[in-house]
Amino acid sequence: MSDDSYVFGGPADEPAAPRDNNPPLSISELSFALKRTLEDRFGHVRLRGEISKVTRHASGHVYLTLKDDKACIDGVVWKGQARGLGVQPELGLEVIVTGKITSYPARSSYQIVIETMEAAGAGALLAQLERLKVRLQGEGLFDPARKQPIPTFPVVIGVITSPTGAVIRDILHRIAERWPCRVIVWPVVVQGDAACGQVSNAIRGFDALTPGGPIPRPDLLIVARGGGSVEDLWCFNDEGLARAVAAARIPIISAVGHETDTTLIDFVSDRRAPTPTGAAEIATPVLADLRAAVLDLDRRLVRAGGRLIEERRTRLRAVERGLPVRPEDLLALPRQRLDHAGSRLGSALHRNTAVHERRLISVAGRLSRGVLDRALERRRDRLGATAARYAPTMERRLDQEGARLAALVRALSSLNPATPKPGFARVESADGAMIAAAAALQPGQAVRLVFADGARGAHVDGDAPPAPRPKPAPKPAPKPRVPPPGQGDLF
Repeated sequence: MSDDSYVFGGPADEPAAPRDNNPPLSISELSFALKRTLEDRFGHVRLRGEISKVTRHASGHVYLTLKDDKACIDGVVWKGQARGLGVQPELGLEVIVTGKITSYPARSSYQIVIETMEAAGAGALLAQLERLKVRLQGEGLFDPARKQPIPTFPVVIGVITSPTGAVIRDILHRIAERWPCRVIVWPVVVQGDAACGQVSNAIRGFDALTPGGPIPRPDLLIVARGGGSVEDLWCFNDEGLARAVAAARIPIISAVGHETDTTLIDFVSDRRAPTPTGAAEIATPVLADLRAAVLDLDRRLVRAGGRLIEERRTRLRAVERGLPVRPEDLLALPRQRLDHAGSRLGSALHRNTAVHERRLISVAGRLSRGVLDRALERRRDRLGATAARYAPTMERRLDQEGARLAALVRALSSLNPATPKPGFARVESADGAMIAAAAALQPGQAVRLVFADGARGAHVDGDAPPAPRPKPAPKPAPKPRVPPPGQGDLF
């Protein structure tokens, strides 16, 4: 057909649509084309890797993930092949598998269809994790004695998790309906290489908060993450993160993954929760249950108090029946006994005085001046004998002390500045006070030097006091004028 032909059955004036040299493919056509390419190119491969995830479907198929230190690939073992495998797939087992590479068009992912499987040894990462567990356990980080108790009624709870996942919503919802309290969220990533560092910094940051500061210090921390594969949760097996959890002063609940998932921080944390929602339940009591318990205790207290009061009232009534009607009758008998005792008190005092008087007279008869004199004489004789025995010793002691005193007097006389020895002098001021230091003297000051044989006056070296100015001599009287010779006296 030529390009200027018309479509059969169409209008005569309507031209046919031009042909496309590159017609578009549907998604299914491209997906199945890629699937055939993979199966033709990799129809038989042999892989070695570590099994990190195993899921046994109800249909009998086994889905798993193989990984090494840099990549991972999904795998499937169909029901007919699963029974004839050399080893059954287990988590952490390093295996060598044979199969073909294919794709799963519904998810645009590729996978290996495993036909045979043989063991190649334990997984390197899990073996490394086991060695780390043994070392940390030897250091005592897993010891139950070092774990802190979880507070019963927390006021502030800190949550370390991703702020965008469903985990934080579940935790906040569970806490709000059980125990409404303040929750502080520290956002972190919970997967990948940066996760362990961010979670460790969050724990240290919460631990560094001071009570009473602008940001309240949590009473409890929850480290939470949803479920995932071993690779997704591997950041929580970091040694630095485990040591940060062990060193924290705030109690920590680990809620990483599902109940079957286990990470290293589950062993060092103070409490492990099966799920993040379970962590919220462990961290908080149920407010409604506490209110019901308090109300029940209050009712029991009221009933117990009522029974106690009723018992006391019954006993009081029983005692009341044994009492007389009027209070005066109750006091009548004791008052009568008091009157009888008061009437006998005077005569009893007289009899008591007479008894003591007779006893004194009997004792005084044995006391006389002769008895006292004899006792005094015996003590005087004993004192005289003692004095005669110790008299020579006392005299020698007195002579020794007297000689010592005389020597001290002579030494004192030789050192007494009041009587200077020959060659020495005592310096005194003008008023007779003794001067013992040069600093007490002023230049030109008059002093007195006292020697053993007399005293002399002196002045201290330096400027002497100004000498009294001598009085001017009186002018001589004018001599009488002698007239020159040859001139007579006018008078």
